[in-house]
Amino acid sequence: MAKKNQDGYLSAKEARRISRENRRITNRMEKQRKRKNVPESEYLTKMRDPNNAVEFDNLHTYFFTDAGTVRSVDGVSFDVPIGKTVGVVGESGCGKSVTSLSLMQLLQRPQGQIVEGEIRLNLGDKACDVTKTPNEVMQRFRGNYVSMIFQEPMTALNPVFRIGAQIDEVIELHDTANRSKAQIRERTIELLKMVGIANSEGVYSMFPHELSGGMRQRVVIAMALACDPRIIIADEPTTALDVTIQAQILDLLRQLKNRTNASIMFITHDLGVIAEMADYVVVMYAGRVVEKGTAEDIFHHPAHPYTIGLMNSKPVVGKKVDALYSIPGKVPNPVNMPNYCYFRDRCEMCVGQCDGAYPPEAAISDTHKVSCYRYAGGKGGD
Repeated sequence: MAKKNQDGYLSAKEARRISRENRRITNRMEKQRKRKNVPESEYLTKMRDPNNAVEFDNLHTYFFTDAGTVRSVDGVSFDVPIGKTVGVVGESGCGKSVTSLSLMQLLQRPQGQIVEGEIRLNLGDKACDVTKTPNEVMQRFRGNYVSMIFQEPMTALNPVFRIGAQIDEVIELHDTANRSKAQIRERTIELLKMVGIANSEGVYSMFPHELSGGMRQRVVIAMALACDPRIIIADEPTTALDVTIQAQILDLLRQLKNRTNASIMFITHDLGVIAEMADYVVVMYAGRVVEKGTAEDIFHHPAHPYTIGLMNSKPVVGKKVDALYSIPGKVPNPVNMPNYCYFRDRCEMCVGQCDGAYPPEAAISDTHKVSCYRYAGGKGGD
């Protein structure tokens, strides 16, 4: 743990010590990851439930920074069933995007590393543990099995290449149909039409800077759908779109899911979108899952104080209030997390046991689970 002086600053000596320790840890992990000719037996695994597309099991993803180790994802466990949409909600910095990047093996390395846990990916006839899968094998899985709609189209697209060339490259690298260049171009134009771009042939020849933010977002969505993946990670896919186009994109994702029986991991801050799209909901706070269940469980019977706070902070049509509710306090420092419930210092519903260690997961029903002492031992909340 980083030692800080009374003003909260690291000394140069302490910063050097942390940097050396980080290099030692990350070099060991990178050496393991960059091995060649890794036997298949090392990363093949079995799904706990064959009806799941992905199973996150006690996932820990850390960033080794010069200020200390940031526990971005700190023991996350949830499933994404085949053909279902799982909504992941929580405030900025809670670990939603890092969880999805861990599944794609697109963490900023060497600082970002999966240090513990499993991510079991269902390939149909077999399953693999993504945390142990070599880079060259993972390259084949991206696009065909799992793809991602990135949050920010301004940085997801390369400004020096034309739109058509960027989508063509995705199909050429990942598609297994061995299409000719003419067929790849035809598929790209078809994808641009699919996401609602009317002048698809014209856009094919344009550069990203010639398109609006919403149009760029559609192009990023087209890239993610290029190879008909089984799992789509949608990281705030409608952020840059107005509400009418947002509805069209959500319909498009829903149609694709139904047509190919794909699964969607939908990451967003918008509770309205989650209520409309998701079959299951996972609520994250400070790198941990605090509550998970069906959409009905979470929206009609929220149990964790954080989830209740989120529900209370959204405006209600027809209800006039002087000010919207906001959760008091602030998120704990990710470099120095407390050894008790991470939400305790902001919680307005604490019980006596909250002074103890981090609460274990309690089952309210077969589908509804929460990490809160108000439900410890299967008892209901106050």
